[in-house]
Amino acid sequence: QVQLVESGGGLVQPGGSLRLSCTPSIRLYDIYTMAWYRRAPGKERELVASITRGDIAVYYVDSVRGRFIISRDNAENMMYLQMNDLKPEDTAVYYCNAIYDTGYWGQGIQVTVSS
Repeated sequence: QVQLVESGGGLVQPGGSLRLSCTPSIRLYDIYTMAWYRRAPGKERELVASITRGDIAVYYVDSVRGRFIISRDNAENMMYLQMNDLKPEDTAVYYCNAIYDTGYWGQGIQVTVSS
């Protein structure tokens, strides 16, 4: 069983930045794929970004490419999502996801982009 704890969400104005963090209860190095998903009001959950161990493969959904950066720090045992130039349509609950022996999810964290 792997627990994932997210932090860093909140309310930000359009054009602002936030950094989400996710820490797993096991060694990050042992988790091959980490990802961020989001669910906006009235919409299905979508994959925002993913990253494999050693940064071999990194993926971004088109709507965030060039604005968001996913990264993982084995020394700090943390995964991050740096979100820049935030837009109202980025408003959603963001979920950390880990693929280990099976898939695991964090509890979700609210990001609201509004003036």
